[in-house]
Amino acid sequence: MHRVATKVKFLEDVIIEMTFIDGKIIRYDMSQMFDKYPQLKELRDNRQLFENGHLDPGGYSVIWNDDLDFDATSIYEDGIVVGTEEITINQQIGVLLANTREEQNITQSELSRLSHIDQGDISKIEKGIGNPTIAKINKLFKALGKSVSLTLL
Repeated sequence: MHRVATKVKFLEDVIIEMTFIDGKIIRYDMSQMFDKYPQLKELRDNRQLFENGHLDPGGYSVIWNDDLDFDATSIYEDGIVVGTEEITINQQIGVLLANTREEQNITQSELSRLSHIDQGDISKIEKGIGNPTIAKINKLFKALGKSVSLTLL
C-alpha cells in the first residue's frame, strides 16, 4: 500500500515529520538509513540541502535533488506516530476507499472497470481531493462488495 503525505517538516538533526492523508503525524530519523543508503549521509552534512527537501506532487516521497529521495510509505511504516490532525470527510472517504480496495488487491483500473467510474475520479477521491456524490461513493463500495450507511453523531 502506498501512503500519501500531505505535509513535511524538517526538524533537528535529520529528523523528518510528515503528515499523512489519514491524519497521522509521523516522525522519522533519516540517520537509521545511513548504513543501507550511504548517499543519504549528505543530508546530515548539508543542513541547507536537508531543509530544502519537499514532497513530490503526489505525496509519495520526499525529494531533495535528482539523487536523493525517500519513500513516504517507509516513513509511515517505520516512523513514530507523534500526533494526529483532523481530516476532512473527503479525506476519510478516500482513505477508506483506498484501504478497502488494496485489502482486496484490486487496482484503481480494476475498480474503474467494476464500478464504471473513471479511474482519474477514483484517484482524486482516494487522495481526498475529489468531491464525490453519495451515489458515486455507494457505487464504488458496492463494486468492492461493501454497503454504505450514514451515521449522524
